[in-house]
Amino acid sequence: MAMRHLAAAAALTVLTAMVCAAETRGPVTNLPLPRYVSMKAAKGNVRRGPSLTHKIDWVFKRRGMPLEITAEYGHWRRVQDRDGAGGWVHYALLSGVRTVLIEEDMLTVHARPDTRAPVTAAFELGVVARLGDCETSWCEISAGGYSGWAPKKKLWGVAPDELRE
Repeated sequence: MAMRHLAAAAALTVLTAMVCAAETRGPVTNLPLPRYVSMKAAKGNVRRGPSLTHKIDWVFKRRGMPLEITAEYGHWRRVQDRDGAGGWVHYALLSGVRTVLIEEDMLTVHARPDTRAPVTAAFELGVVARLGDCETSWCEISAGGYSGWAPKKKLWGVAPDELRE
C-alpha cells in the first residue's frame, strides 16, 4: 500500500513539473507569461498592487525602456526591469514595441550575424535599442540612426530561446 502511495506521489510530481514547464498564458490577454514589452509613456507610476488605490512605490521615467510582464490582473500588468525592480503598471502605459537594453559598454554591432562581418556601430552600456529580427544567438538592433546585429546574450529584453522575423 505504501509503495502505491509513493508511486502516485511520484506520478503527481512529474505531472506538476510537466504543467509548469508548459507555457503559461496570461488570464486577461492569453499572451505568454513572462513576456517583454516597453514603456509607451515617458512617465509611469509603479504601484504595489493592481489598482489606483495602491501606493505608488516609484515612477519609471524612460520612454521605450524594456520591461518584463510577469502577471496580469484586469487592466494592470506586473512588470519588472532589468534589475528586478517593478510592480503594477496600468496597461495603457505599455507598448508591444520591442526594445532591449545594451548590457556591455561599447557593444559592437555587425552588418550580419557574424563576428567576422564589418562593424556598423558601437553602443554604450545602458542604451535602449529597438529590437528587430532574432536568430538563435544574434538579434538585429537599432538606435540613434545606427543598426546592426548583436549577440543576444549581451541584450536584456529578449528571451535566450526567442526567434523573431
